[in-house]
Amino acid sequence: MKLVKLIANLGYGSRKQVASMFREGRITDATGEVLYADDRVDHAAIRIDGEPLDPPAGLALMVHKPVGYTCSTKDSGRVVYDLLPPRFRLRAPLLSTVGRLDRDTSGMLLMTDDGQLLHRIVSPRARLPKVYEATLASDLRGGEAATFASGTLLLESENSPLAPAAMEVLGPRQARITLTEGRYHQVRRMFAAVGNHVEALHRPRVGGLSLGDLPAGQWRVLDADDLSTLFDV
Repeated sequence: MKLVKLIANLGYGSRKQVASMFREGRITDATGEVLYADDRVDHAAIRIDGEPLDPPAGLALMVHKPVGYTCSTKDSGRVVYDLLPPRFRLRAPLLSTVGRLDRDTSGMLLMTDDGQLLHRIVSPRARLPKVYEATLASDLRGGEAATFASGTLLLESENSPLAPAAMEVLGPRQARITLTEGRYHQVRRMFAAVGNHVEALHRPRVGGLSLGDLPAGQWRVLDADDLSTLFDV
């Protein structure tokens, strides 16, 4: 792929704008030597204004989504793309969220421009566990874990029961839920079905991958070892 197209696809600008960057000498190799549009250079050796080029297509990210952000490109409020470099929103192929967390849910959000990886993660066949920690409005009654694990719980307006889900009590009004499916607002609707209300919801883990000490609002690139850990469950 020609360097102009490569850099434009990474969101640094239109092809015309990138061509102008070449003319201005802003694109160099790792030693600082100016590059030209028809040069052949390894991706890792390219610099723009002295900074390494963003990762190529096949990018996967972990984002620690705070409360108040939506998984959308069009919402009038704050969106998860606001947490990333602006050019990430302009990448081609598109950098998409892997599933969604609603505005009032914090925690791990995965993003990728790799369609095959996205499908592998969200496919029902993968059955990747998703772990949520819920803070509730009322004390737990004691029978919730059995109800969630039964595989018979039917949510309002649903035609099929939920797959069994595991629940661990963390406190009188706190619980950890592990799901292997992803229905709309599932955890909130599960607790509503047993007469409770979720006041706060956080997702610390997907598959074998944990947020760890990644601060809220921050992100990091996932490497091959991270992706192996994700599916190692």
